[in-house]
This record gives sequence, C-alpha cells and structure tokens, in this order.
Amino acid sequence: MAGSLSRRGFLKGATAGAAAAALSAASYGRIVGANERISIGLIGCGSRGCDAHMTGVHKHDKPQNAEFTAVADPWRLRRERAAARIKEWYGTDARQFVSYRDLLALKDVDAVMIASPDHVHTLHLEAAARAGKDAYCEKPLAMDLAALKSACDAVKAAAAVVQIGTQLRSLPSFTGCRELYKTGILGKISRIEQCRNSGRPYWYGYLQEADAKDVDWAEFLHDRPARPFRADQFTGWYGYRDFSDGPVPGFGSHYLDLVHYITGAKFPSSAVCQGGTFVWKDEHNFTCPDHVEATWIYPEGFMVHYSTNFGNSSGSSLKIFGDQGTLDMVVWTAPVLSAEGGERNKGAIRGKQPVPEVERPDHFLDWLQCVRSRKTPNASIDAGYQHAVAAIMAVRAYDTGRRQVYDPQKREIREG
Repeated sequence: MAGSLSRRGFLKGATAGAAAAALSAASYGRIVGANERISIGLIGCGSRGCDAHMTGVHKHDKPQNAEFTAVADPWRLRRERAAARIKEWYGTDARQFVSYRDLLALKDVDAVMIASPDHVHTLHLEAAARAGKDAYCEKPLAMDLAALKSACDAVKAAAAVVQIGTQLRSLPSFTGCRELYKTGILGKISRIEQCRNSGRPYWYGYLQEADAKDVDWAEFLHDRPARPFRADQFTGWYGYRDFSDGPVPGFGSHYLDLVHYITGAKFPSSAVCQGGTFVWKDEHNFTCPDHVEATWIYPEGFMVHYSTNFGNSSGSSLKIFGDQGTLDMVVWTAPVLSAEGGERNKGAIRGKQPVPEVERPDHFLDWLQCVRSRKTPNASIDAGYQHAVAAIMAVRAYDTGRRQVYDPQKREIREG
C-alpha cells in the first residue's frame, strides 16, 4: 500500500469532515482495485507471533497479496527465527529490530501484528495507531484502564483497522451459538459459566533457556522496575504479575469476549474475584494465581462466572443456562443444545441437538480482508475494550478484596 493514495495521507491535515469523505473515497478505491501488497511488520516473535500470527496469515498471504517484511523482538534468537521464516516464504530479507519503535518508523509497513507480552499491548497498539498503521493485537488488550482508554482513543482517531486476538468469535461453531441465542430458545438466561482446569498453570509450558547477552532486557521490561535478568521471568512472563495478571485476563479474556459476542452484552455492572497459589510453589516464585474465581453481574440480568483449577484437570465446563434448557460449549467445535435443567421447558428443545455452524472467514483472513475493505473486523477495538474492562474489574477485585463497579458513561471503574 506504500507509495499510493492511502488512508493515512487523507487523514493528515484534513478537517474531520474532509477526512471522513477522503477515507470513504480511499476505501472504495481499495475495494475496486485490491491490487496493492499489504506489507506487515511483526512485533513480538515468540510462540504467538511466529506459530500463530505468521502461520495464520501465511495461509492467506498469496490470495490476499500480503507479506511479512519486518520483525521486532528484544530476543535475537526470536528475531532471527521469524526472519528465517520470511526468507523461506518470500525469498526476501526481513528487516530486524530490537525495538518496536524502529519497525513503526518504516513508512512502507502498512500493518503490524502485535504479539508482545501483556504489559506492552496498549503501548504498542497506541504507537502503531499514531504511526498510521493498521494492527492485529493479541489479547488481553490491557492491564491498566487509563492505558486502555488512551490506546482505544488513538485507534479511533487514526481510523485504523484493528482486530483483537479473541479468535473464538470467528469460529463457525460459536457464531452458530450466537445465532441460536438470538432465537430465544433457551428462555430466560440466568447464568453463564466456564471452569477451565488443567494439571498445571499454562505459563510453565513457555519456560526455556535464554542468555542475557542475546536479550535487550530493558526493552522487555519497559516501565517495570529494573532488576537483574532472569530467564524464567523473560520466557515465562505469563506467570508474573509485572507482565501479566494471570488466568482471568489470560484465558478468561477469550471467555469474556465470547459471552459478549453470543449474548450481545457489552459491560458488566459489577465484579468480585478471589484466588491464590495453592499448588504450584517452587523456585520460580510465580506470582500469578493457580486458582482463581471471578463473578460478574451484567445489566442484561444474568451472572457470569469463571474459574480455574490449575492443580487438577477434571471438571472443565462452558455452559449457558436458561430456564428452557442448556447450551453446552465445552467442546468448542461441537456445541450441544439440550433441555437439560430446563424446569420450565415448553417442549421447544427435544433431546440433545448439535448447534448448526455458521461459516465465516477465519480470524486472520477477516483481518486481512478488512485492511483492504476498511470494514470493521469481527473482534473490533470496541470488543477488545469491552473484554479488557471486564478483566480489569476482576483483577482489581482480586487485588483489593472489594466489589468493583463500572460506569460506561464516565468510563470509570470504582469500588461499590
């Protein structure tokens, strides 16, 4: 897209009305032509960046005329791995950077994929928007409400196309659940719950050796307190509160976003949460809890419950309970509707029925298509804001031991 009349060029120096008109014209031109290459930069070259983002886009890069051209990561080994993949796929040498700042300064990069640690998601997303780049940003979108609002405002001011990495809403199975929910067949919804259990916390699976000489430790820490390099904190950052708030925003952001997607709800009115580390105490001194239990009340009139047990893998569940029956989604690709528990069932639900799928583009293809068409992606910046608010409310409740409430008009979270 570089070197042509672009969204960024139209927005600079224009009034709001002129910018809107120019954006519309530019969008129409892209829909008609659709012949320019999308140049993509990767910020964060770990397992999500290389194994999910790059692989997910690569399935569609030829028909969508997209190509990775630059990578940024504080760890040399990860940068080189991502660059080697670009060389293999496209036959070109990727530009490699330690810092996201240098990548965002590239004028010919149109869009970025942000797969960095949680504590810098909003930093990287806001910087990308201010640099005029479209973006795909991993979840959870934010750890801090002020940073969340600032990043979302920057995205909207730039008219950037942003997809958040809550990809469950792009599964045909869950889109089918959404359409089923709209029919009202479940009756009055009272409770939605997920128990997501495992024999150990997921952050143990990311631990690996790393040599300090290969890492820009200060770049990784960003604004976190300085400390000597530790390979477990660097590679297993999911388990440390400086860099992640644990299972509620980690796994739970997928669940919260799915609740919002299926039901149409946007924000909880209140949240409570408690938990702790009861099983996994060892030399790593992880600070994220291995057990957590969070509950939100939504103004639509139902309770949403989420729990993790990272000491025993049995008992996982994902259900929506109505007075007419139950929607069981524990098998993500094969949800089942049943009359189970529907004491007031009127006969509309018979036995157990598979939920029909509703086909749609996968999450990465949807993003690439929207970068071209300028349409809103399936997991929009608003959807990211909504799941982040709910997660931040629960984390605050966990930290303070006090119920948290949200005011959507003021965009404020307070005790209440």
